[in-house]
Amino acid sequence: MRRFSTYVAGVAVGLMGTMAQAADDVTLQLKWVTQAQFAGYYVALDKGFYEEEGLDVTIKPGGPDIAPTQVLAGGGADVAVEWMPAALAAREKGLAMVNIAQPFKSSGMMLTCRKDAGITSTDDFKGKTLGVWFFGNEFPFLSWMSKLDLPTDGGEDGVTVLKQGFNVDPLLQKQAACVSTMTYNEYWQVIDAGLTPEDLMVFKYEDQGVATLEDGLYVLEENLADPAFEDKMVRFVRASMKGWKYAEENADEAAEIVLDNDSSGAQTEEHQKRMMGEVAKLTSGSNGALDEADYDRTVQSLLSGGSDPVITKEPTGAWTHAITDKALN
Repeated sequence: MRRFSTYVAGVAVGLMGTMAQAADDVTLQLKWVTQAQFAGYYVALDKGFYEEEGLDVTIKPGGPDIAPTQVLAGGGADVAVEWMPAALAAREKGLAMVNIAQPFKSSGMMLTCRKDAGITSTDDFKGKTLGVWFFGNEFPFLSWMSKLDLPTDGGEDGVTVLKQGFNVDPLLQKQAACVSTMTYNEYWQVIDAGLTPEDLMVFKYEDQGVATLEDGLYVLEENLADPAFEDKMVRFVRASMKGWKYAEENADEAAEIVLDNDSSGAQTEEHQKRMMGEVAKLTSGSNGALDEADYDRTVQSLLSGGSDPVITKEPTGAWTHAITDKALN
């Protein structure tokens, strides 16, 4: 009897130890496919930073038919990577998304134009066709056109908007004078296709004063009311930022980690290493905490949409420092 009791007690202790060590599940929805744009999260996973925080993190790649806001709304993820314009637009429509951290300090969005299409300045946009990404990515563009007082419904005094796929074919095939590009991705696709920097006129949103925040971490407001969920997010953000800082300092290694996690096999080592070098410029200067001045600039840009602004009123409760205050201290 004593031997049996000792055995049962030992099993019970073992089970308690296992339960105490059980990691908390977190699902992260990315804005796009597996690439160096999200290197910090893959580095945190690969280096065990999430494991050190007691987290079992699943990273779900995005794609052309995946909207992070919809995944979050449907309960398919605990936290999502999204651009602030899309998040604030969704919030105004009733989906209470909250920014809990902002790994990207700067915007990488650009409009890349062919000089042989007659583009040398923003004054030359009139009467031209411009390629624009949609699914939430069009909001910064629309704010910019409003600032330039350029209608987006075509005509000689406005611009014709071409709903751009996630490639640069319209520019290469001269279907559009300009297309949307990111400093770390599509711009280099244009270069790799044979055009040179001298062939192009590039307009960075940062330089035009209409840059909005990209690649923030968002959760649903209702979930933050749960102390257990908040604690998971504190640990998640802490580990993620550790991953981002490691990626900045070890760009080539970070790119290799991304490639190891790319099940599609579509990415190349050269492109991912180049991308990581450019992405590091955008995360540099951020410790993860949202800069209120950057937030205010984004909001004002989205409000200045003329008769059709992206958002119609100042948001409330759209961000919090509660997570980063605990994660970074």
